[in-house]
Amino acid sequence: MEIRKPNDSEYKKILSLAPQALFDGTLGEANPSDEKVKQLVEPLLKKGSYYLIATEGNNLMGWILIGTSKDQFTEKICGFIYELYVLDEFRGGNGISKQLMETGIDHFKQDGYSEVRLSVYAGNQANKLYEKLGFKNRTITMSMTI
Repeated sequence: MEIRKPNDSEYKKILSLAPQALFDGTLGEANPSDEKVKQLVEPLLKKGSYYLIATEGNNLMGWILIGTSKDQFTEKICGFIYELYVLDEFRGGNGISKQLMETGIDHFKQDGYSEVRLSVYAGNQANKLYEKLGFKNRTITMSMTI
């Protein structure tokens, strides 16, 4: 498996699969259109965020979208993982998610960041991976249906 930045055709494939990634990541709560995905992703890319992809041969297996975020209270800039996704056929014990996360974290370390953050839906299977990697709850967003 190779982890690297995508070329143009791989980037287009990511964008075509991104609505499914957001649907899965939000546990079915968000079902964005291709246009909505572009509205979410393009500003991040313009501000320096980038994808790293996991491939084997010509197969795109998954990706991570990494960038930065500013803490709204302290103004501290930290690394931020905006998205992690592994295609269905490559899930289940291959360690792709873990390798993508570790590579993304290494990029942050190389760029001098001392902290990495991410947001994840409660109940998302990825929570277990994040905890194993050392992530801890920092804030919790709560909701109530009324």
